[in-house]
Amino acid sequence: MSMKEYIPLAAMAFMLLIVEILALVLSIPVQTAGIAAFSDPESLSNPVIFFGILIVFTVVMLVLIRRGFKRVFAALIWISLFLTFCYVFSAILFTLGLPEPWLTAVSVLLAITGTYVLYAFPEWYVINTLGILLAAGVAAIFGISLGIVPVLILLIILAVYDAIAVYRTRHMIALAEGVLESKMPILFVIPKKRGYSFIQEGVRDISSGEGERAAYVMGMGDLIMPAILVVSAEVFIPVSGSFPIGLPALGAMLGSLAGLAVLMHFVRKGVAQAGLPPLNGGAVLGFLVGYAFLLL
Repeated sequence: MSMKEYIPLAAMAFMLLIVEILALVLSIPVQTAGIAAFSDPESLSNPVIFFGILIVFTVVMLVLIRRGFKRVFAALIWISLFLTFCYVFSAILFTLGLPEPWLTAVSVLLAITGTYVLYAFPEWYVINTLGILLAAGVAAIFGISLGIVPVLILLIILAVYDAIAVYRTRHMIALAEGVLESKMPILFVIPKKRGYSFIQEGVRDISSGEGERAAYVMGMGDLIMPAILVVSAEVFIPVSGSFPIGLPALGAMLGSLAGLAVLMHFVRKGVAQAGLPPLNGGAVLGFLVGYAFLLL
């Protein structure tokens, strides 16, 4: 590989690292604001509920795509993006001491602005920049809402599901194709060439291994899921010392990067790959190694 070919791969690793670090930073205001997805972080029903909601949402999206209801599909995506922006901005503004009703009003205004920018100018660098903020915010919310055991169960379930959805049923590829065809800004887009424009070019059909793709694409979940474990490990495992991050969380971060390296080895072949098996697997193994060192 030439140095030029390494740049987009390094960019993916950098984005994963930024999401995880930013999620750790945002977890503090999210906790302070009391924004949580589940009332009992240790409940083993949490990953089941999470997975159930994911399945229902995926089925609805696939039905809308296959039946040609593209406007309804797009509307649900935009509403989801707007609501996520609201939660993320609310957590940030809460730590700044902004009182109600200003906190809600400013959060909604910023959410409208972020959603409009994505709608009006969905270029790859705009999508990636705001996508990093969204991914980190979601990871922070679920990271503080899920204890260690529920997170580990969730990551394992999702890794198995992603492998089945990509390699067996292939419905995840169909969903990704629908997203790309509609140019919806819910995927990270990493150009492979200078001067690339997502608005003008899009990316080639990811279900085929033929031809040269103009850009790599990654689902937001590929960066969110490992970051959830990083946040959960930092929040629910008490550590002491001057180092800014605990060994379990650090291990999860390094493990996810190792998993990404494995994923990129196969992605370079030009065929769609399931991201969560190596990413979640690496994060889980890294967490276990970090936790083992903590116990020594």
